[in-house]
Amino acid sequence: MDVPANAARRFLVTRQMLAPARSVEGGLDGVLAVLARLGSIQFDPLSVAGRNHDLVLHARVADYDPGWCDLLYERRVLFEAYNKGLSLVATSEFPWFRATLSVASPRILTEHRDVAEQVLERVRAEGPLSALDFERQHGGLVDWFGASTNVVRAVLEAYTVTGVLGLARRDGNRRYYDLIERLLPADILAHEVPLQEQLRHKLLSRYRAHGLLGISGGGSGIFSGLGTAKPDPARGHVGRTALREQLVEDGALVPVTVEGVRGKRFVLREEVALLESPPEPPPSVAFVPPFDPLVWDRPLLGSLFGFDYVWELFVPPAKRRWGWYVLPILFGDRLIGRIEPRIDHTDASVRILDLWWEDGFDPRRAEAFVDAMRAALCGYLRFAGATQLEWPPHLATERRLFLTRT
Repeated sequence: MDVPANAARRFLVTRQMLAPARSVEGGLDGVLAVLARLGSIQFDPLSVAGRNHDLVLHARVADYDPGWCDLLYERRVLFEAYNKGLSLVATSEFPWFRATLSVASPRILTEHRDVAEQVLERVRAEGPLSALDFERQHGGLVDWFGASTNVVRAVLEAYTVTGVLGLARRDGNRRYYDLIERLLPADILAHEVPLQEQLRHKLLSRYRAHGLLGISGGGSGIFSGLGTAKPDPARGHVGRTALREQLVEDGALVPVTVEGVRGKRFVLREEVALLESPPEPPPSVAFVPPFDPLVWDRPLLGSLFGFDYVWELFVPPAKRRWGWYVLPILFGDRLIGRIEPRIDHTDASVRILDLWWEDGFDPRRAEAFVDAMRAALCGYLRFAGATQLEWPPHLATERRLFLTRT
């Protein structure tokens, strides 16, 4: 298929359940409906504007309450597993997310065997424990996903990646670990899935989450944890390229070309009809978090949406063009700006630190935009549990334009 650029944009926002935003019926079923479409939702503990998975769901589910996701997690309907980063997946799919091609995790457990045995024995005897429940191993720092941490924390993470432990609960950002057999039903743990089938499922899950990925993923870690593109005989892995070719041969993925976008793209077989005739999106606004699947492929945002998105968390403040936790603003099928909100629970307020419009976009002249932006801000206030919206002096025009009452 050769797909026009405007059709590709309409397709993406529609199959991402963002056309219109916040239109999935609320409640636990709404959360599960989004998860069924995306396959997994990336988790991130930063909560300055809301946690990433909550923001993903807020953009799609009507009147989303973060407590819904927490309740599904407590009931073990959802589980944390490593997909593209730490992600929420349906517990029923755990057998397909069990495998990892991690090199670091087995090495950590081998190099710190004595500590690992002691940690596992305490968890087995005492139940869920956090890293703070152990005495710090003085002088022993290891490199764990690019950051130094104490040995016990690294061992707990390594056991989690290798499927020995799982996350029992969170207390804020503190993670409590327990034996995986105490966390998941026995029939799910007993379901053994061959490595290649697991990797194939996880590869398909990345295409399923985004909807229009290519081969490389834009260099942003989209295919992390799935091994090399070429065969890796030492680990019995046929390689991502062979797995993707299997998915195409089996008909699960269909290759397409998109106007103005380099290289082949792939869509799910069941979504080809939608790609052929995507509807015109209604005028709604969504605030999109940094790990939302819509913005995974940053080069695609540039070529298809004309939007340059860099998450500036790790950019020195003096070199930032925008802010360190900025949310792109989706209007219909276009990314027209970015907003930097902060939730302050102490006084039930949301502060807008700044707001930037894309060149050529005038919020006052875009048909139906003002009402859509007001609706998005009102929805965000409810999501944040806030009663007031505070604007900085330099955004006085926007404050008047988007006057919001809760």
